[in-house]
Amino acid sequence: MAAKPPAGDPIQDAPEVTPPQHAAAGLPAVGHSLRIAHQQMGVRRTALTLLRVNQKNGFDCPGCAWPEPDKRHAAEFCENGAKAVAEEATLRRVTPDFFAAHPVADLANRSGYWLGQQGRLTQPMYLPEGAERYEPVSWDRAFDIIGDELTALDSPDEAVFYTSGRTSNEAAFLYQLFAREFGTNNLPDCSNMCHESSGSALTETLGVGKGSVLLEDLYKADLIVVAGQNPGTNHPRMLSALEKAKANGAKIISINPLPEAGLERFKNPQNARGIAGGGTALTDLFLQIRIGGDQALFRLLNKLILETEGATDEEFIREHTHGFEEFAAAARAADWDETLRATGLDRADIDRALRMVLESKRTIVCWAMGLTQHKHSVPTIREVVNFLLLRGNIGRPGAGVCPVRGHSNVQGDRTMGIFERPAPAFLDALEREFGFAPPREHGFDVVRAIRALRDGQAKVFFAMGGNFVAASPDTEVTEAAMRAARLTVHVSTKLNRSHVVTGARALILPTLGRTERDLQGSGPQFVTVEDSMGMVHASRGRLEPASPHLLSEPAIVCRMARRVLGPGSHTPWEEFGQDYARVRDRIAAVIPGFEDFNDRVSDPSGFALPHAPRDSRSFPTATGKANFTAAPIEYPEAPEGRLLLQTLRSHDQYNTTIYGLDDRYRGVKNGRRVVLVHPEDARELGLADGAYVDLVGEWKDGTERRAAGFRVIHYPTARGCAASYYPETNVLVPLDATADTSNTPASKSVVVRLEQTTPA
Repeated sequence: MAAKPPAGDPIQDAPEVTPPQHAAAGLPAVGHSLRIAHQQMGVRRTALTLLRVNQKNGFDCPGCAWPEPDKRHAAEFCENGAKAVAEEATLRRVTPDFFAAHPVADLANRSGYWLGQQGRLTQPMYLPEGAERYEPVSWDRAFDIIGDELTALDSPDEAVFYTSGRTSNEAAFLYQLFAREFGTNNLPDCSNMCHESSGSALTETLGVGKGSVLLEDLYKADLIVVAGQNPGTNHPRMLSALEKAKANGAKIISINPLPEAGLERFKNPQNARGIAGGGTALTDLFLQIRIGGDQALFRLLNKLILETEGATDEEFIREHTHGFEEFAAAARAADWDETLRATGLDRADIDRALRMVLESKRTIVCWAMGLTQHKHSVPTIREVVNFLLLRGNIGRPGAGVCPVRGHSNVQGDRTMGIFERPAPAFLDALEREFGFAPPREHGFDVVRAIRALRDGQAKVFFAMGGNFVAASPDTEVTEAAMRAARLTVHVSTKLNRSHVVTGARALILPTLGRTERDLQGSGPQFVTVEDSMGMVHASRGRLEPASPHLLSEPAIVCRMARRVLGPGSHTPWEEFGQDYARVRDRIAAVIPGFEDFNDRVSDPSGFALPHAPRDSRSFPTATGKANFTAAPIEYPEAPEGRLLLQTLRSHDQYNTTIYGLDDRYRGVKNGRRVVLVHPEDARELGLADGAYVDLVGEWKDGTERRAAGFRVIHYPTARGCAASYYPETNVLVPLDATADTSNTPASKSVVVRLEQTTPA
């Protein structure tokens, strides 16, 4: 049997600190993965489960959206993937007895780590208005509570239906179908908080809001630029792809305010060189950029490319692009001094980067939230597209845009229609297929949903997965908004902070995990997911469910829909809940690219969705071509005595799920309330290594946002910049500090002052 969960919250006020590491994975990653797995699952269950992760006849890892190669290793998972699977397949259980022993007020004082470590939820739980504890409730009663609240609303737009990125294609399609038949487009999702800026920029410039490369393109590239991303912690299987690209001759430029161990050197635990040797050095050039300086860097590179004779792909520009002259005028005006100030880089490093760019015939740019969570994120990503268009690096093998998503099906959820601003063509297709008129008015994204709850414009909040309270910005505002709701509902596998910050009434609905067998009336079911590169494949769980009281996500949606919509709905909800193949038939009828869905997904390798820029160099934009763009250069600056703070994950973390209290690669053990500060900045602020500070956010609204009791760590960050873990620092991110166009919270460029204090 697995060990029992921790009885009390561990003390985190005295973290141990050692120098950061310069290589990722290797034997320590293997050992840590197995140790966590054995603690949660036991030896036999560990072997049965991990050997099915990301296999063609297995289940898709919930840990990230990185694609699988066609030829797969027996251990096709990474350290954090093993942790994610272990916590889902754990033998620990949260029963009604647990809730009887723990009032909500007690749970609210526990850390997110402690809550998650208690194990799998086993039964629907209900918190009546004014009650101190959750109590068990039947599924029928739970759906009655939801139905009563939803049908009592003055308008369907008073309900918010949030989606986490782990939801399957089938569940996501049913969920948006229910919400729209109910009458609202209030479908915020986790994309609003991470890659919305990518989708906004790519849709405008290329016509498709997704990446244009497949995994094989990385292996063919001459140059891979990794900007604002930490694959060693957030997408570790990407390191194997970068290693293969290096073996094929690719060069790698890393652009980041922090040195990251995984991008320095990768010790692949799947081969002898990684286990016993020195591994593979990945980065050829590290550009340690100031937070938010990426737009200025790419703008200057574009200027230098334009000034180099023969460096642009003139035929591609002439035949396939629009807006070149306006862009070129803006690029030629780029200023060296302003760029060096914005980026903090040396001129020699930029010159070296330019040489590598000019030597490459096939270039890929990869990025993640280091680019997407700033006020000027959309113009930054548009500048990346300009950079690739200049040399024809769209629609060419080994070249293109590669936004690297986090959640394992966050891209698929959007494809299925989880979007508060749906395209008219999608709504037209829904209307033709299902015979009702979907609402056309745009709904709430995450930030607008919080405002609506805060202001009483929304009264019911329903979350399909995720940890909305911990993931959202401006924690105090978000929590107050949730408490203002009449009903909050969370479909979950484990406890998290969102279950203890509730509306007047609350429900927890326990659901099957990816690892578990899904048996419905028509027999065993499988679901499908879309990875970060637009590949769709099946996922089949095999484990016995954690409790006989669990329902699958599709079943929850279908039963809720039948209760709420009643006999007036002509959608065959019962049929959909019993046989997911029928859902896929209707997806095929509504969403382009999914024709013959059931037949095509029977291929163990899955299938690629169409991508016009990649497949045919055609661009479904307003101009019918790829659009060059021009925008003023922006970059965040902190006043004297302040720093720019970026929020980030530790290594023992996946989004808001905390697996442990260590950040091995950055040298932090047994602690999360730490702030990484350059030694020179710390000395100027009078802060010794090991000092304790409160982080105080400063923004134009004049509101003081404070995160108390953080240990200062002298760390080789970019000058003027600092870093600390979320969700602990989400309290510092103002709700209204968002990216232009995408409305994504600007979590990577928060102005803070550090006030010295004493340890709690």
